[in-house]
Formats: sequence, structure tokens, C-alpha cells
Amino acid sequence: MRRRFRRHLRFAVRRPGGSPPPRWSIRAVAIAGSLAVALVAFAAASAAFSRDHGFTWRVKLASGDYTARAATSARLLEQTFYNGTGLWHMCTGMRCSTKNRDWGSDSLTYALWFRWMLTRDPAIPPLMRTLGDTAHSWVPGDRGSSDTVMWDSIANSREYQVTHSKVALAKAKAAFDWVDSVMADGFGSGACPAIDYQWPHGEGGNLKTLETDTNYIKAALLLHQITGSASYLAKAQAQYEQVRRYFLIGNVPLYTVYVFDNGKTCQALPGRYFASVNGNMIWAGVALAAETGNRSYLRDALATAHAVRSQLSDSAGIYADLQADNDVVEPLIEAMYALATTEHQAFARSWLLSAASAAGADQNAAGAFGRFFDGPPPTSVATAWQINGGVALIQAAAALDPHGSPADPAFWRQASFVNDPRGLDNSELQIRFRGRAIAIMGSVGAQCCIDGHARVFVDGAETFDRTGIWQNMTSPSVRQPDQVLFAWRWPQPGPHTITIKPGVRDAMEGGSFFAMNGYLLVRLTASRATRRTTA
Repeated sequence: MRRRFRRHLRFAVRRPGGSPPPRWSIRAVAIAGSLAVALVAFAAASAAFSRDHGFTWRVKLASGDYTARAATSARLLEQTFYNGTGLWHMCTGMRCSTKNRDWGSDSLTYALWFRWMLTRDPAIPPLMRTLGDTAHSWVPGDRGSSDTVMWDSIANSREYQVTHSKVALAKAKAAFDWVDSVMADGFGSGACPAIDYQWPHGEGGNLKTLETDTNYIKAALLLHQITGSASYLAKAQAQYEQVRRYFLIGNVPLYTVYVFDNGKTCQALPGRYFASVNGNMIWAGVALAAETGNRSYLRDALATAHAVRSQLSDSAGIYADLQADNDVVEPLIEAMYALATTEHQAFARSWLLSAASAAGADQNAAGAFGRFFDGPPPTSVATAWQINGGVALIQAAAALDPHGSPADPAFWRQASFVNDPRGLDNSELQIRFRGRAIAIMGSVGAQCCIDGHARVFVDGAETFDRTGIWQNMTSPSVRQPDQVLFAWRWPQPGPHTITIKPGVRDAMEGGSFFAMNGYLLVRLTASRATRRTTA
């Protein structure tokens, strides 16, 4: 019996039947020595619109039904982001690192697996076999963060599911054991040892991120499904209870992502509802219900999924992935697809197809999506962290409605650019307009690479996800110009006000920062915009 599981037996209420970076403990994201730039159908990395003459497209849009769009995005993964030798480019359109470790690259592996699971695309197994061969094998003496290793374990299991590679399975087990056993005393310490520090003994900031613990649950369940070992299932059940105890706070069944453990007390940072961790918990609820026969797990999953739909959408009902460049959305798409298909949940199907329809205007001809499904497509830089959700979403839409198409793929062609370079001081900033959609533009990582965020209020109400705009967080550790900082749609045009207020300093996001170049504004209704486009 492993040390971690003994610790869980003390704390769990079971259901029936590298060097750490300073201050915030963000995983190491320094630019690697191997740099590569893929050539895609993007415009030059300079601005994609003229600030003097209004908004002008300099990027081609994707076309076709969901099946065609899914194939285009698959090619983007297989031929552009994949470097041909078992590594992933972390961005296109500028110089970024190339690697096969941690959540940026792993999210692309997940999306590749999702494509294969849905289509059995014959191009994917050779890539997955090479990715399994080049993946890091975690052994005693290695240095890394707990979340990095658990992201890797899931990727290795997905590689095994496609290829049946013994190498990939061995690495999935080794990564899981590295957190669960080898490093358990360091990660599982502090005032709430049942949940893991990101770095041993809380080095660098006392952070416990739910990325570690939800990935632990998913990694354990995948290993249980692959090996049949009951011990993995028991570990997943035990950790599931601890996640609900420490990260499920407030009156809405959504999981915040950060807890700080100073060795005496554990304090959650409320309202940071990352797609990845909430998606993992939905997926885990579905999987645990299937494995144990205990339907309470499924009820948990449904409650969280309904809360995602009701609380984390814009005013048009489209999921709004607020600007934190260190989250990935693929796990949420995967989870909602499981609800829509395995559990026959109509609301999950509707959520996916509504998001895919809006995201039809968020996909460029190369197949890349921006972070915001309700926003405009990338026109210069596209990163692994931005595209994985859209790539997975369009695969899900193609599986659910192969001949369906986005309702208004030219939606953002009707936008005009308002040149309005402003930043925050100690007071709020307001953007007043009449229209149907807005996309605030600026640089992600404007003051690289972590410290600086702002709060966002839509027509007087703060976004339910308190992430707001965490502008200076840039996962590839590079400044990304001409990016969407915030996007929002309404069902019909009308008078609206977006208010940006200074961020409240915290141990994760730092102090206050916001700077925009201006914003894109769609003023027309969808029908009028469509008529003008086709005229």
C-alpha cells in the first residue's frame, strides 16, 4: 500500500458502493533552447487591422461544415503544431518553445486522442507512438511540479489507448507513482496534507493547485480502466472526496482552482473557475459512476456541468473562457461530450453545439481557434493554450452533427475597430457602446510574465468567474501582441457598458494591470450582418 493511499485513508470520507519559480509557484515556462516557427495561413505578426482606418481582415476564415472544419483543425495539429519528431510547437506566428511535457503540449496530445477516439483517424497512431517514445519518464531524483507530472500521466495513458505501447503505459504509471509515492511526503504536507502542493512542502508560494488533484483522479481512473487494478480506483475515489472538501466552496457547484496552505491554515482563492479542473471533475463523476454503480457521482457531475452552462457563459449563452493564459479547455469539452453521449444529456449536447456554432466565427483558415469561442479568430499568434479547446470542440460538433454548420461564420467580419488605447490607474475604466458583441484587444503578457490582472463588470455585474482579465500571465513566456483580452456577446444589439476595475492583489495573480489597444465592436443583428456579407 502506497504512502499516499495510507494518507487518504486517514482523511477521506469514502462514498458507499526543476526548481520552483519564485513567489507564485507557476510551473517553469522559460523559453526552451529549441525554438521553431511553423508556417501557417496567418497574416504577419503585425496588427491584423488598421488602427487608423477601422477594422480590416487580413486573415482568411475557415469554411465548410463541422466535419470539414474538424479535419482542418486536425491537420493543424498533425502538420503545424506537431514538429515531426515527437514534440509540440507551443505556438505559431512567432518564436516559442518546442516540447513534449506539461499542460500546453499535453493538451494537444489530449486533443489528438479525442480526434482519434471519434474518427479513428489513421494519421494519429504513428504520431502518438512517437509522442509516447519522447515523453519524459519520471524517476526518483527528478525535479518537477506535481501538476506537470499528472498532466503527463494522462497524456501517456492516452498515447497507450491509441497505440497499446508498453513504453507509454510504463511512463503513465511512473508519472503517477512519482507524485503518489516517490514525492508523496513533500507534496502531501502542510495543514491540509490530503491535497497536494504544486511544489514540495509549498516551496515558492504555498500553492496547492486543483490541476494536480483533478489530474490525479483522472490519471488514476485511466490507469484503472487500462489495467483493471482496483487500487487505482480506490485512490481516485479517495482523492475525489478531498477535492470536494477543499475546492468546492460557495453555493454553486463549481470548483475554484487555487488553495494556499501556509502550514497552519488552508485558504482558497475563490471564484477562479478554470475549464480544465471543472471539466476533470465532471469527467471523473461520469467515470466513477460507471465504475462503481454509485449514481451520486453522476449527480455531482451534472450539477457542475449545469453550473458551467448557467454561470460561465456570456449573455448569448456561449461559454466564456476568461483570460488566464495558463488554463486549457480540452478537458471540459471531453467531459461535456461524455455527458452528451454516454449519459444522453440534451443540455450538454446543446452546450457543445451552441459553442461550436459561435466558434465558427473564431476559426481561421489554418484551423486555429482563439481562446474565446464567442470572440474573433487568431490573426497572428496562436498558442497551444489557446487552440486546444476549439480544436476539441469542433471535433465534438462533427461527431454530434456531421453535416451541421456554424450559424454565422462571418459574424466578426461585421466588426469595426475602435482605436482606444487606455490602461488602468487607480480608478475604473468604462467602455460604453451600443452593439451586439465586443472583443477587447491588447497584448497578453504585456508586462511579462505573471503579475497583473483586472476585474471585469458587464452592465454593472462582475463576471461570475473572478479571473476577469489576467493579462500579464503568458504561458509561453513571451509577449503576444494583438490578442483578445475579453469577448462577450448578447442575443440582440443594445446599449452596454464594460467596466474594468483594478485587480485586488493576491498571492497568485499579483497586483492590478490592464492595457488595451482598443476593441472590436459588432453593432448589427446576425440576420442583417449575414445579408450584408452576402450582398
